[in-house]
Amino acid sequence: MMRKQTLQQLQHKIKSLDELKVLRDLWAREGKTLVFTNGVFDLIHRGHVEYLAQARDLGDILVVGLNSDHSVKRIKGPTRPIQPQEDRALILAAFQFVDYITIFHEDTPIHVITTLVPDVLVKGGDYTIDTVVGHDIVEEHGGKTVILPFVKDKSSTSIIERILKTQGTASKTTEGNT
Repeated sequence: MMRKQTLQQLQHKIKSLDELKVLRDLWAREGKTLVFTNGVFDLIHRGHVEYLAQARDLGDILVVGLNSDHSVKRIKGPTRPIQPQEDRALILAAFQFVDYITIFHEDTPIHVITTLVPDVLVKGGDYTIDTVVGHDIVEEHGGKTVILPFVKDKSSTSIIERILKTQGTASKTTEGNT
């Protein structure tokens, strides 16, 4: 019984944008600082964990915008994502420092940002302020944009490449043993 309750709690963290808008209004009245970030979060790795934990430290509530499967295919190509959006969302929900997740279908989270107008907009070190979508909207409303340090050699792409390289090596080893 406890397992089901925990799963329901995780699923409760995945919200529509309309649901988050209602919560955002409440948080604003309570004086809470909303932090927003977004991404694909396809294969979770240490870089994601450090990044999301640091983002949460910048405010009271962390909302993660998650690219939908269709959005990921348009951005990263037909072989991505590796995991479907429902799985990626649930994995993100399991992190104690992630308060809510919303899935967006556009290529960028601009609609989410203009709807929620976060107090803090966060991206990783592979971005500059000028390349962060929505930074102007956040800053026009008195918020700030924060670029967190990039965790070197920690990316989903590098993990996929390492797996493919290992698979190629394993195939050659297997072929030699037949």
